[in-house]
Amino acid sequence: MSKNDKDASAEAEAKPKKSKKMLMLILAVALLGGAGGGGYFMFIGGSSAETAPPAPTPGVVVAMDSVTVNLADGHYLKMKIALQATAEATEEPNGSKALDLAITKYTDMQLGELSSAAGRAKAKAELLEKVKEAYDGKVMDIYFTEFVMQ
Repeated sequence: MSKNDKDASAEAEAKPKKSKKMLMLILAVALLGGAGGGGYFMFIGGSSAETAPPAPTPGVVVAMDSVTVNLADGHYLKMKIALQATAEATEEPNGSKALDLAITKYTDMQLGELSSAAGRAKAKAELLEKVKEAYDGKVMDIYFTEFVMQ
């Protein structure tokens, strides 16, 4: 082996070590920067209570008539809901939209989906979002006053 071959192999070994060190340095700086930014937003950037819109003030509660809905596989659901209007609502909400949305939501659902508390809560949350949209935010919650499955 000549002197030039030894120098070339020494340089080849030195370059990867240098690039590994540089890569580790860049990763360390990026990690520290990310941790610092996350800490800033978490502790100093403001709380979520400041950025969240205030909760609406409750108004009148309007009870609807009971309705029977066909579930899948020949089962039935008899439910009765009540609408919690906001204080900003100038008049009592007409329950027709809410009942129509409830019938549409629950028709042909599986009995197993509604048998668990988690399944009922998920279905109610989805219905609540649709009702809020339909009433332009003048309804803040819905309550099931009757919920019987057969």
